[in-house]
Amino acid sequence: MVVLLLTTLLSVLIGNRLGTPFDVVFVLVCVGSAMWVRPRDFFMVGVMPPLLLAGIVGLLAWFDRAAVARADDTLVQAFVSGLAHHAQALVIGYALTLALLALRQVALRRRGALRRPRTAAPAPDAPESTPSPVPVPVPEQLEADDVSAVDAPSKDPTRAGSGVH
Repeated sequence: MVVLLLTTLLSVLIGNRLGTPFDVVFVLVCVGSAMWVRPRDFFMVGVMPPLLLAGIVGLLAWFDRAAVARADDTLVQAFVSGLAHHAQALVIGYALTLALLALRQVALRRRGALRRPRTAAPAPDAPESTPSPVPVPVPEQLEADDVSAVDAPSKDPTRAGSGVH
């Protein structure tokens, strides 16, 4: 984030506008923070790009409107114009951030692997064992008093949890 603030300061001092260098650094900061953040901070980094851009554009709209919009725009106009001018960088940075966080989450759940491990294929000589289908009996229609008996929990400890919920 410090890098982005320094880029903003340099862009305003040199050209008095936020331009393409700011957009590139913004995307790189989004990607970098998604790569180096701890897993417990994924949410914070996931919501950071729009808030970061809104904060920088808001500060510039407040102090130097010409850096993000026309000099004669109102504060709200300058804020909205600044966000609109950098919307492409926001979309790219936000999409990359969320994609990287999602990939990292998958890798964490699979202990470092992004793909599922391949299962061993059966040997070509081995006969395929297909389980035979088990016939499922069709229940008879229950009468009104039978339903209450099924829904009531059983007092028998060997049949605990056999009621329909």
